[in-house]
Amino acid sequence: MAEVARVIVEAPSTSGGRRVRVDGESVGLAYGLGDLVEFLRRAGLEDLDDDALRHGAGLVEWRGGGPDVWAAPA
Repeated sequence: MAEVARVIVEAPSTSGGRRVRVDGESVGLAYGLGDLVEFLRRAGLEDLDDDALRHGAGLVEWRGGGPDVWAAPA
């Protein structure tokens, strides 16, 4: 059975930022890794930092670009 990512980071919106869901619940709109780290801290995933999010396997599903893509599409 395939493992489902606990954190989904959606593609950047037309106004910028990316919708973030943790365990299926929307937790906010992130404009960078700092925002994402804070959302995850509030959700009880305190041990994650920027580096863990960039290189961590399985926990985060990045849609529409990886951890360096935050701006609205041109």
